[in-house]
Amino acid sequence: MNSLRRRLILLLVASIVGVVGLATAAVISVRGGGPPPELTVPWIAQQMELVVRLQPGPVPDVLNVQLTDHPAGGKVARAETAMLNDILRRRGFDLRAIVSDKADEPGQIASVQLPDGRWAIMEVPHVKPPRREWLVLAGWISLIVAGATAVSVYFTSVLIRPLEMLEAAVSKIGSDGVLASVPEVGSAEVKATAHALNQLSARLKTAMESRMRLVAAAGHDLRTPMTRMRLRAEFLDDDRDKWLHDLDELDRIADSAIRLVREEVNQDAVEPVDLERLVRDIAAEMRSLGHQVSADHLDKVSVRAGALGLRRALRNLIVNAATHGKGCSVSLTAADGRAVLAIADHGPGIPPELLNKAFEPFFRVNPARWQSIPGAGLGLAIAKEIVERYGGTITLENLPGGGLLQTVGFEAV
Repeated sequence: MNSLRRRLILLLVASIVGVVGLATAAVISVRGGGPPPELTVPWIAQQMELVVRLQPGPVPDVLNVQLTDHPAGGKVARAETAMLNDILRRRGFDLRAIVSDKADEPGQIASVQLPDGRWAIMEVPHVKPPRREWLVLAGWISLIVAGATAVSVYFTSVLIRPLEMLEAAVSKIGSDGVLASVPEVGSAEVKATAHALNQLSARLKTAMESRMRLVAAAGHDLRTPMTRMRLRAEFLDDDRDKWLHDLDELDRIADSAIRLVREEVNQDAVEPVDLERLVRDIAAEMRSLGHQVSADHLDKVSVRAGALGLRRALRNLIVNAATHGKGCSVSLTAADGRAVLAIADHGPGIPPELLNKAFEPFFRVNPARWQSIPGAGLGLAIAKEIVERYGGTITLENLPGGGLLQTVGFEAV
């Protein structure tokens, strides 16, 4: 019941059915009491007058009057009895009249004593409910519910159309963080929402392009002063090696920043990639470079991604584990339509309070290791950008016995 659409539909249906139900109940209650005595009692008096005037002759069947030796039984209706006697007296008849309620069903019976001592008995007009009244009422309510539901569904769809437009636009956000263009058609509210989304998309695109140009330009422009500094450092006698080491580190940072921007801009063609073969190739490459990388159980499975981008992402993750984790083991499993790659290293892991920061650019667990291990701290950021671009997920967690587990998941094809 968390859906806004369902809540609005139920609210509208309940409101319409409630109002119609109350109106129906009011009509039934008024109708159930029959016509007021001011209409029925004078008619009874007029009929009784005809009966008296026809005496001592026979009473026509059309009058629907029974002649008996005693009045009808039942509880006496005092108000109607007094009214009937008063009307008869005003018409010049000194007769005794009694109006009583029926014992076994709704309605009343009028009894008038004729001059010869007999009693004329006649039913007081009463509107009887139709047969199968509850069945008719159920059909009436069912029609109301069906109509109210149809109307509620239509107007609810109109009301939440801007929200659906927002949801659709957000779900189509590209890897560059820009919203897809939304057609500005429909009602005034829908047009206003679409226009606002398109304006937001244009501003986001401008901001993203400006950021990428800034990072790329900064990384590129740093190379000129670094080249001059490198040339000058060659002529230094003291601390020459330290200057060159720092310049190498700056060069790696500039290159990593440019690569990160390129990963956001350049996108490989998405195609089925043999993940098992790709992992084996990367593991063999790492071992040839002197890293301690072992490939454990590897299932045969393919995923949809860009081959070059996915290779770069997985290589960054394995290099990170082999370098900082003093070697790693890689396993690939396929189950329930998903491919899961697990990279477990043998290092100290990451403090729990820093796990959520590991994918931030230039992240280092221990700043003191900045100089001891080459790198700019962008490997995990680049890997996360690539994996999520192709619909995958990547998580980090510390292993109970020590070490870090990097888990990459994709939908299998």
